[in-house]
Amino acid sequence: MRRRILAGNWKMNKSLQEVEAFVLELEKEISGFKSESSSPEIFIAPPFPYLHYLQTNVSKFGINIGAQNCANTENGAFTGEVSASILKSVGCNFVILGHSERRKYFSESDMEIGQKVKLALLNGMVPILCIGETLEERENADFFSILKKQLFVALNDCSDSSSLIIAYEPVWAIGTGKTATPSQAQEVHLFIRQILAEKFGKIGKEVPILYGGSCNPSNAKELFSCPDIDGGLIGGASLKINDFLSLFRCF
Repeated sequence: MRRRILAGNWKMNKSLQEVEAFVLELEKEISGFKSESSSPEIFIAPPFPYLHYLQTNVSKFGINIGAQNCANTENGAFTGEVSASILKSVGCNFVILGHSERRKYFSESDMEIGQKVKLALLNGMVPILCIGETLEERENADFFSILKKQLFVALNDCSDSSSLIIAYEPVWAIGTGKTATPSQAQEVHLFIRQILAEKFGKIGKEVPILYGGSCNPSNAKELFSCPDIDGGLIGGASLKINDFLSLFRCF
């Protein structure tokens, strides 16, 4: 049975005081996160400065703490960068890589993302590899070919899919007024699963694939019921416990 995952990406949000308040709320609400076989695993990716604090105070609840990015080099004179080994040393067990915002605002290439995937795996962390097409690519190109290229280039040095999670971000459905329907999302998730099987064999079919396109309590239940959607990579709805708990209950 494939893993079911609800991953919260806090992006560049929350002060330390707000993080401390979140932890206090979590302690009150944690009983709402049922421990059943059908319940998803919970992942939270805060800004870098809060990683150690959350690892110390939240991992005891069975919640996975990870980072939103890592450097594509091991170590050295790279001011402002954070390496996979540093993240591992503060207790991170996963890292989000290739997010659409990193691709758009920081011009990250598939090859650079692949270097990060390799380093994350070498340091014993699970990469959540994000892929997705823009509105222009969906309307004017063979977006399936684009998704396949993103996967194959980023996973070029990856020979084992057992420690891998994929997140599909339909960039065209984020902040554009357009919406990805469950059938559109399922179609792409199935395609991704077939590509993973092509690269990794039977074990590739067991890779969790998360949906990351403006998922919220109003559409999550229908999305999470699709056969090839194994959970969500959540942005704004992960910042408040009650909103996140609402999504948890959609599984």
